[in-house]
Amino acid sequence: MSLQSWVACGLAGVTAFSLLMDAITLMLGQGVDSQASAANKALAAVGAVLLAATARSDRRLTGTAVRAQSAAPQLVQLAAWAGTLAFVPYAAMKLVWASGGTFAGITGEEMLAVSERNGASGIFLTLESWGLDPTALLAVLGVFLLWGLVRPWGQVFPRWTLFLRGRRVPRWLPLAPALLGAATLAPYGVVGAGYLTLATAGIVTMRRGDFHSSVDALLVGWIGMVAFAAYGIALTIAALSYWLRTRPASRMSITTE
Repeated sequence: MSLQSWVACGLAGVTAFSLLMDAITLMLGQGVDSQASAANKALAAVGAVLLAATARSDRRLTGTAVRAQSAAPQLVQLAAWAGTLAFVPYAAMKLVWASGGTFAGITGEEMLAVSERNGASGIFLTLESWGLDPTALLAVLGVFLLWGLVRPWGQVFPRWTLFLRGRRVPRWLPLAPALLGAATLAPYGVVGAGYLTLATAGIVTMRRGDFHSSVDALLVGWIGMVAFAAYGIALTIAALSYWLRTRPASRMSITTE
């Protein structure tokens, strides 16, 4: 049953694609494009978790021990650096607009008007008026999650967590958002970068959207898609490394059905 469960888990995970985008939209007080679609993705995500639990229950483990804290291998940490640095231009671009500056031919005031016209929530607009772009803040949180997966402090709560310090971090706590983020951002960024490659080569037409020219739209698109693709891939690698490094240290007996 284990193989079938994992296959079904993977299919459910594919169905839950872009759930993270819907979750971020709701967190910022905005409405999703389709409530039925969002509910379907949420149910698919829950199904993926339950199927994964079922697949793991097919293997009964005894005599397990907790592994010591460990950092990810050097190559995994290099991937984390790549994912982090890829977000720098994206965050800088967003903060330029939030502070009222101009980038890619569009001013911060124009971008704020675009957000308002597109139905941005009061929370989103308020943060923008304070010079804080919500998506840039989420990028910072995403980088924090990424490094928590590759550094030892992601396995035991650090000192600044007060009452939790010294306690073991439950594996699901960083892995759940990491897997959701990786399943959303990696394919979104890779597919988007593929489209931008075709647009750059002149094979397809890049619509200018809210920008003053297709060239401006292409520039902003590249900054965003490179960030999402690089971060999504780095998050996938880091999550896999964390999963492997936090497995039980010993397995005295294993039985499968």
